[in-house]
Amino acid sequence: MSLVPKREYVVLLLGDIVVFTASLWVTLTVRYLELPSRDLFQLHLVPFTVLFVAWAVVFFLAGLYGRHTRLFRSRLAATILYTQIINMVIAALFFFSIPAFGLAPKTILLLYLVVSFVLIFFWRIGLYPHVRSRRRLKGVLIASGPDAHALAEEVSSDARYPFAFEYVIDTAHAPSHEVIQHACRVAEEDDVTFLVVDLSDKAVSAALPIIYDAAFHKHRFALLDATALYQEVFEREPLSLMNYEWILGNVSASRGYDIVKRLIDFLCGGVGMLISLIFYPFVMLAIKLDDGGAIFIVQERVGRFQKPIRILKFRSMSGNDEGNYGSSGKSKLIVTRVGYWLRLLRLDELPQLWNVLRGDLSLVGPRPELPALAAGYSARIPYYNARYLIAPGLTGWAQVRHDRDPHHGADIVETKTKLSYDLYYLAHRSLLLDLFILLQTVRILVTARGS
Repeated sequence: MSLVPKREYVVLLLGDIVVFTASLWVTLTVRYLELPSRDLFQLHLVPFTVLFVAWAVVFFLAGLYGRHTRLFRSRLAATILYTQIINMVIAALFFFSIPAFGLAPKTILLLYLVVSFVLIFFWRIGLYPHVRSRRRLKGVLIASGPDAHALAEEVSSDARYPFAFEYVIDTAHAPSHEVIQHACRVAEEDDVTFLVVDLSDKAVSAALPIIYDAAFHKHRFALLDATALYQEVFEREPLSLMNYEWILGNVSASRGYDIVKRLIDFLCGGVGMLISLIFYPFVMLAIKLDDGGAIFIVQERVGRFQKPIRILKFRSMSGNDEGNYGSSGKSKLIVTRVGYWLRLLRLDELPQLWNVLRGDLSLVGPRPELPALAAGYSARIPYYNARYLIAPGLTGWAQVRHDRDPHHGADIVETKTKLSYDLYYLAHRSLLLDLFILLQTVRILVTARGS
């Protein structure tokens, strides 16, 4: 039983296509101050249908078909506006490059930008929440820890979720007999249809016989692991609910996946390395003209199975960051003027494609950490070393999902959050997820986010 339905993404996509089409009809009406004829509408619909597909891809890259947490929805209006501006640029280039359609709709594209933004915003914010069923399944959460509290708060404060917690029982403060009493109450109440529990909690284990009996007396009832639901809602792992059994159970991966991934790394890394050579002379000249210092730096990082690796980068700071930050927790090095732009455009990382070819890095994986920082994190953060079970990467799930990564500084809190995304990738890694991460990386490069 999944409490986070996947069909909502299909509904969003179909709704967007309908809105794209309706926006074209409204735009033609406004442009010619009369209802468009069938021939006029079809004349524009044929090329615009091709654009609809491209625009849906842009929406996907912008995260508009992803898991919409409250933080993302607070930026929804700006995200829709930015993506529609990009879509209009794509449309202008499309009609300019393919004159066979006989259209050069400059005014129409400008009007379409305004009309489509209004209609898409109305569809996403005003109409879509009412399309889904307003009936919410009632359940009970029995768990403890900060991640369990975060899950309860997220669900209770957002009516978008098709379920709600009727009771939240904190096992850290509730004795075992109270947990059992609540389990009995769940068994008696017909409107409670699911139970979310931390299966590793001893208090829950004592109540499992009661829950087992309830499953045979209810028309609809499900027992869900709190860790699994947390994954569905936040797309990362709840560190406070983790245990070594979970880590060991998610170590193995398909040997076929590993072979194919390495082949993709080698081919894409080789092609990328050859293409990147075009930029080398310009970057090297810019660095030399800026401060006359070294062009490249070589950094030691922690690789797979904690083996040391040496990665090559264009120098973007006043020196080579080795992660020894002292009591301040911050690097004393500064980003150079040229280095700022190298980081913004990610050009400083181009030489790392050589490390991908060598097999030190993968295209997708956890961020390779400096040894000094890694040692401190391993000592203070449980399960931190689990990220070394897979090869580090140029990009990864944490890199595209976590905006507050402590660059050139030590931060335990944010590193714990980053680790929760790394562990999610460890458990769910696949070629499809790798492709999604690479596409999201393209979006980040285009928007210069997180530089």
